[in-house]
Amino acid sequence: MDIRKIKKLIELLENSSLTELEIHEGEESVKLSRQQSIMTNANILQPQVAHQVAAVQTPLAESANESNTTTAVEDGNIQRSPMVGTFYNASSPEAEPFVKVGQKVKEGDTLCIVEAMKMFNQIESEFTGIVTKVLVENGQPIEFDEPLYVIS
Repeated sequence: MDIRKIKKLIELLENSSLTELEIHEGEESVKLSRQQSIMTNANILQPQVAHQVAAVQTPLAESANESNTTTAVEDGNIQRSPMVGTFYNASSPEAEPFVKVGQKVKEGDTLCIVEAMKMFNQIESEFTGIVTKVLVENGQPIEFDEPLYVIS
């Protein structure tokens, strides 16, 4: 891999909020990572806050948490984003979406594309079933682990 490309990748990493970047180009690969050692007051106070919240939790709150979990499972499986980027439901603006609500999908079917760092990554279904909800809009920025689809 060309050293100029590696230098540009280092610049991208420094100018972004990413902590790790891995690129594969043919048989070559580069992995860059950085550690952030910034300690804020929020980090220092977190254990105390967590302890207080745990002490306040009641059986009523626990049953509410259980019902929310059950509702999510009853609605179907949640397909989540494996990366940060921009969500696209089709391969081009003129093309039909990869999947629509009510469409049957199999594990491994392409659901969408996520653009990350000028690279288009096909996102494949982790589940077999019917798409019951599309949770994001075309062209919307998405975060890692953000719910994209509900498949039941």
